[in-house]
Amino acid sequence: MTEAPLEAPIETFPIHKDTGPNLQARKLPPHRIVLILIGLALVASAAYFMRWEWLPNYGGLILQGLWRTIWILCVTVFLGFLLAVPLGLAQASGPAIVAIPARWFCTVIRGTPLLVQLWLLYYGLGSLFPQYPWIRGSELWPYLRQAWPYAVLALTLSYAGYEGEVMRGAFAGVPKGQLESARAFGMPRFTIFRRIWLPQAIHRALPTLAGEAVLQLKSTPLVATITVVDLYSVASRVRQDTFLTYEPLLLLAAGYLVITGVIVFLFRRVERLIPSKLG
Repeated sequence: MTEAPLEAPIETFPIHKDTGPNLQARKLPPHRIVLILIGLALVASAAYFMRWEWLPNYGGLILQGLWRTIWILCVTVFLGFLLAVPLGLAQASGPAIVAIPARWFCTVIRGTPLLVQLWLLYYGLGSLFPQYPWIRGSELWPYLRQAWPYAVLALTLSYAGYEGEVMRGAFAGVPKGQLESARAFGMPRFTIFRRIWLPQAIHRALPTLAGEAVLQLKSTPLVATITVVDLYSVASRVRQDTFLTYEPLLLLAAGYLVITGVIVFLFRRVERLIPSKLG
């Protein structure tokens, strides 16, 4: 008769919640620790060895440029995405009468420099509108005389051109069987689009949309070429007034880096929420 193996009491095997994969996930990798230390060393050296006495004199202007940069970024990304959805849908499943113009629009936008598009709108439309008295006498003329509407229009069209291609691939990547099953159940087309097709397409495109939003941020300095006061134009003014080069440029780079970190953080949060809310 064999004896049953002895089993140790449960108390001899304590369970620690802070061990295992969860604890390893909380620890920073060594290369990130090294990068953080290098960054702190650079910040400390820049604060100690460089000249920053000009900063209080330009604090208000810097905040104005920062606000203008963030405002232009948010507005153009939002409006550009609203335009990119029909552009992508037209190319993915629309008839030729709408698919061909949408394809040509995306090709022209992606094939020409953004600076050229910006100058064509500002110096082209901006010099054409004053020739018509009915435009000069309209309520829109005080806005059309300024530079920021042309900057918003150019950046919106540029973002829509690139994101139109992204959304085209996202719409095409949704399994057709799901759409056919929804039609078989008698769901209306708009309901299928709103509840099945669009949410899955957005979820597939989110990583690319985050990258394009960062690229859009890097395109905003071009608006300084048409006299729009943004973060880059403020840094240029500081360089001209103080004859300092590295300090305003380092502050400019730090500002863009912080905004980029916020963009990446927000999009990652959205990626985690999309499957549970819309998927």
